[in-house]
Amino acid sequence: MANAFVHIELNSNNVAKAREFYSRLFDWRLEDVPMGPGMTYTMIKTGDDKTGGGMWQNPVGPGSIWITYVAVDDLEASLAKVKEFGGTVKQDITEVPNMGRFSLITDPSGAVIGLWEAAS
Repeated sequence: MANAFVHIELNSNNVAKAREFYSRLFDWRLEDVPMGPGMTYTMIKTGDDKTGGGMWQNPVGPGSIWITYVAVDDLEASLAKVKEFGGTVKQDITEVPNMGRFSLITDPSGAVIGLWEAAS
């Protein structure tokens, strides 16, 4: 399927509380990955040992929000369409070393969604 949902991520104002809550609520294995000085990304591993998503400190503002990411082939072209069709780029292209890159957008109604371009 084109433009499949590929990742789910919690951008949290309190990762410690969220981590405690979800680790007790679900049968998830949480694995911390250092992302540089003062930054940690917590990978969420599901029961079948595949990466289900992740959680980290909200980088784009106040509040906590779950964001779904959709696969795109060309991030720049997708962002041009976002603007053309009335959306807004909330977080510009951000590289994830050896994995790909992403951007966060809002649709005209204000809903947030992530766009993900995997590394080739």
